[in-house]
Amino acid sequence: MKKKTALILNSIITILTIFASIIMFTGIKITHGAEPVLETTKLEMFKFFTVDSNMLMGLTALLFTILQITKKEITKNMYRLNLMATTSVGLTFLIVFTYLGQISPGGIKPMLQNSNLFFHLIIPVLSIINFTIFERTNKLKIKDTLYGIIPTVIYAVIYVTNLLLHVENGTVSPIYDWYWFVQNGIKYAIIVAPMIILISYIISLVLWKLNKK
Repeated sequence: MKKKTALILNSIITILTIFASIIMFTGIKITHGAEPVLETTKLEMFKFFTVDSNMLMGLTALLFTILQITKKEITKNMYRLNLMATTSVGLTFLIVFTYLGQISPGGIKPMLQNSNLFFHLIIPVLSIINFTIFERTNKLKIKDTLYGIIPTVIYAVIYVTNLLLHVENGTVSPIYDWYWFVQNGIKYAIIVAPMIILISYIISLVLWKLNKK
């Protein structure tokens, strides 16, 4: 029953990722009300960790779907990939609800409009449920939790580099600091980046613990 549920959830996550990506890429509106925040179109959408983390999750879900349908063994490396992806969307979910939703104009509601309804809420929640309940394994060891932070570290390096390239008088325009991390000064980058990576590792550790059989 758990294997069947995992297959269903992975299929749903794959479909929703494709659907939400098309919506954002094309700029199609499917919700009404508050204007979406942190949403753009075409290739610029990939500047957001939200999109990148969900794309990774969608790809992982697709690979798991194929393996589950063909009844092939799910290797340790595949579980590592799943931990990386689930940690990433877990970080997206946490940052949106504890930070971005608190400081953005209009609060959390604009964060759950259009494609971000899927990227910020539905896909992360389904992914976490699937990983911690229906895809439990003993193949992952505690040292494998370090894999969970790889996407965060890569994105942090790119984001901080982008900030440093656009510093003017010690500040960075929100155009380049789209997550508003250093709006009080570029010096905060040395605090925020390690903190986000630490939070990411804690998420990875908790997911690994819940994933253990």
